[in-house]
Amino acid sequence: MSIRIAVGQFHDLTDDRLRFAKQIGASGIQMNNPTLPGDAMWQLEDVRALVEQVEAAGLKFEAIENVPTHFYHKVMLGLDGRDEQIENYQSTMRAVARAGIPVLGYHFMPNSVWSTSRTAETRGGATARQFDMAVVEANADNLDQLRSFMPTTLGRASSMPLFGKDGPTVSEEAMWENYRYFIDAILPVAEEEGLRLALHPDDPPVPMLGGVARLFYKPENFRKAYEMANQSTAWALDLCLGCCSEMFGGASNVAEMIDFFAPRGALAYIHFRDVQGSVPNFTECFIGDGNFDPAEVITQLARHGFDGFLLDDHVPKMDGDSDWNHRGRAHVIGYMQGLVRMAAHSGTLK
Repeated sequence: MSIRIAVGQFHDLTDDRLRFAKQIGASGIQMNNPTLPGDAMWQLEDVRALVEQVEAAGLKFEAIENVPTHFYHKVMLGLDGRDEQIENYQSTMRAVARAGIPVLGYHFMPNSVWSTSRTAETRGGATARQFDMAVVEANADNLDQLRSFMPTTLGRASSMPLFGKDGPTVSEEAMWENYRYFIDAILPVAEEEGLRLALHPDDPPVPMLGGVARLFYKPENFRKAYEMANQSTAWALDLCLGCCSEMFGGASNVAEMIDFFAPRGALAYIHFRDVQGSVPNFTECFIGDGNFDPAEVITQLARHGFDGFLLDDHVPKMDGDSDWNHRGRAHVIGYMQGLVRMAAHSGTLK
């Protein structure tokens, strides 16, 4: 199977999204934290209903990325009750696999993605997400302001840990212990069910935010996790090119991650986005305006035999765009289609 294009990054499966995917020429879809019944886990019949809706539209359901963070936040933080959450997560994994979805993406960030602005200007006055560590540091003891940098539901959730600069911390060592406990419990289930687990990098890729350490903010830590999983084929990456480009060093991280993980077959799928700048201060941008060369990335992926799918991710908001940014997504999807066709024409993509 060759490189293909999917449409994704939405919670609700609507006829409009399915028609958009068909009209733009994508072969499949991905959903991010789909809106489903269940306060602690998902049921097979609910997940299967989504798959049937996608298949009825003539598309492939490529992956689900993320369950609600409260499904496993105790696992990430090593809190009492984590074993019950792991059992529920295992049940959700079985539901996803048995519904016919081959990949379940996840992150290991208890307080998730942070943004200090969602209206920074980029090319032509389009607006985009921005992160500036100096803004975080200037508000280190203003917990209400720090919570505003998190996704809305998490920012409102008192259950998510957040500490001022002089408060307690969750160390990187503790987070590694928690990750090992999690992966040791779920990998055997994934292997048994034929499900691939796809790890998303930290965003922003910094060592700590709000007193909680982050793990997946530099390339060597992904290699450590790969070894921790004993190189299981059920362990893979949801390689967000934007997150890698955000890391200190910019585009060099993108090349390093692809060169290590693609030949090992450990890339499940790719978030195709980029940023200008890198930590401690970066702004998302249109593909082709950022740190890496998109054509070089496609050539590199093809050379290493990557056979997963490419996906739209965060995109700038163009004038007159929808809440889901149909215009921005159409731009990046068309760009990816052109790159894949270029690679096939040049003989790089077999």
